[in-house]
Amino acid sequence: MSEKREPTRAEQVRARRAQRYQQGLLSMTGRSVKPMATVTSRAGSMYVQNLPKRNPLRFSLPIDLRSFAVYKPSTREALSHSRWRMLSATFSLILGMAIYLAWTLPYFRVASAEVAGNHRLGKDEIEAVLGVTGQSIFLIHPQEMATRMRLNYPELDSAMVKIQFPNRVVVNVTERQPVILWQQGEGFTWIDPSGVAFRPRGIVTGLVSVVGLSAPPAADPIEEDPLSPPRFMREELVQAILTLAPSVPAGSILTYDPHDGLGWADARGWEVFFGNDPRGMSMKVRVYQSLVESLEQRGIYPVYINVGFAEAPYYRLGEFSTVEFNLESGQ
Repeated sequence: MSEKREPTRAEQVRARRAQRYQQGLLSMTGRSVKPMATVTSRAGSMYVQNLPKRNPLRFSLPIDLRSFAVYKPSTREALSHSRWRMLSATFSLILGMAIYLAWTLPYFRVASAEVAGNHRLGKDEIEAVLGVTGQSIFLIHPQEMATRMRLNYPELDSAMVKIQFPNRVVVNVTERQPVILWQQGEGFTWIDPSGVAFRPRGIVTGLVSVVGLSAPPAADPIEEDPLSPPRFMREELVQAILTLAPSVPAGSILTYDPHDGLGWADARGWEVFFGNDPRGMSMKVRVYQSLVESLEQRGIYPVYINVGFAEAPYYRLGEFSTVEFNLESGQ
């Protein structure tokens, strides 16, 4: 029978290491299977366990750099782009030079405006309002110039401004034609057929003179022409004045009274008025002439005659006695 061999020192060391390794495994196994304490929630909420943070996953992918290519324009394309840039720069330079020359060259500056259609309004007055002398043709706005002229000169019925290159400004105006010379107080004004009043200029013959004891009723503005000034009187009143004018005796002046209307003082000793209503003025004139013939035939000379209503004229004798005239009987 063989004797039992004693282990060597190296075998003893290996045995001790193996024993410690087995003990470590048993210890880790015991901790991993240890039951977790039971937690009772009275609020009924769920138990949420915070999971430990994990590091993001990283991947390493092999990439073949030979599959990538960097675009490099060819020499022809580079020259083409360069030519376009040069062409754009040249065009910008030429445009800038053209604008500069158009702004500064005397060739594009207006020496004076060419005015046509004016007879009483002076050219210097029109140019003073336009203000185009010495201005560049590119800075002139025709519509604005025409509006400025109409607002400064009510005697203009229309105005039109045109520009013609390189430096011409052509102005065509139409002046209002006066038909009435209205005198009131110490002043006087002209009135055209539409009832617009404007400042007298120069001398015009053939105007109907009217002395106004007060201003006539205001008239509505001319809706089709917003630049026209407010009308001084109605167009119907203008026509009534023109209708009465041939019947005014020599030496008498047509007057306007706010109460009795249009009339005059006759040299035969009476005053006659035709009322404020300008309608039917021709009929009123015929009634007046018939009334005067009838009175002269009977030797009656009144001091006041009123034919404001053609169907019911009347006259007044001395001592404020009023007599109505019957058209049918002529008395």
